[in-house]
Amino acid sequence: MPAEGAPQERLWMSWPSHGYVLGDTTESADEARSAWAAVANAASGYQPVTMVVDPTAVDLARHHLSREVQIRARGIDDAWARDAGPTFVHGADGRLGAVTWTFNGWGAQEWATWERDSTLAPAVAEWAGAERVDSTLVNEGGGFHVDGLGTVLVTETVQLDPGRNPGTTKAEVEAELARTIGATTVLWLPRGLTRDSAEFGTRGHVDIVATIPAPGVLLLHDQRDPAHPDHAVTAELRALFEQAHDARGEAFEVVDLPAPRVLRDAEGFVDYSYVNHVVINGAVLACSFDDPNDGQAAAVLRDVYPGREIVTIDARPIFDKGGGIHCITQQQPITQQQPITRQRPRPSPGS
Repeated sequence: MPAEGAPQERLWMSWPSHGYVLGDTTESADEARSAWAAVANAASGYQPVTMVVDPTAVDLARHHLSREVQIRARGIDDAWARDAGPTFVHGADGRLGAVTWTFNGWGAQEWATWERDSTLAPAVAEWAGAERVDSTLVNEGGGFHVDGLGTVLVTETVQLDPGRNPGTTKAEVEAELARTIGATTVLWLPRGLTRDSAEFGTRGHVDIVATIPAPGVLLLHDQRDPAHPDHAVTAELRALFEQAHDARGEAFEVVDLPAPRVLRDAEGFVDYSYVNHVVINGAVLACSFDDPNDGQAAAVLRDVYPGREIVTIDARPIFDKGGGIHCITQQQPITQQQPITRQRPRPSPGS
């Protein structure tokens, strides 16, 4: 699996069409649609974007999306393309592959539905013209991060979750990650953020906690307020990463990415995180929260992604539904034989 910052052919997304992702009110539904559209429309200024839309919502989606965003009509359950979609990889000969993990609603959670999303990854793989690499491992794209050189970050509470892979050992998970995405060094985080580990979370996805923006550099969610339970999570993970080595045997430079200053919402402690961004051709689509730390976070991202524009998008309506910008997107890298075609960026709000 190439690094997320490798040249991309396309960005895949799924449109919010049903259930809790839309919420209980017209206002909540409008906020969700506007937020998903803001991400797609911003990305389409840099590269092709395809939105998978339930057939019942095509007209509504078209109204919100710019004409550059391609629509593929297909029945879906949720709108988390990172998790239900495939993970794209390169074969030894440079051909495009797509790992189709087994998806069961984040460990068969009571609030989740996944009958249609469980077959989304093969459909996207076919549309992308990728060779399928099927896997029986229950896994989601938000449950791991890579550096493109064989290093993989995972979380014990996700890949070893009894609701996902009962009885599976670390060694078995690592062997499957080696077979599917080329993992040679797997770093196991003991847990994820507190809110994400609660009833309506993923049980600890890593893509809200830490990522690898460049080989040897680890970007860590830094909750600096001791009043928030994630302050202890940050300390535990920093100690782990400071002793860890990547696939090359080299130590990490740990870069702290400050958490927003807001600590709570109506449901309790928030898991707002600037780590949950997506890297695209020439830009980074980054979360903002109308928070005093938005500017500082954007500056850190600018430093670790030199040469890319930092485009900030209000991610609060997405986090209210259970995820962030990285969670609703999935990048498709170019095949290694073809040159990348860059579109001229269009100015985007917040850039």
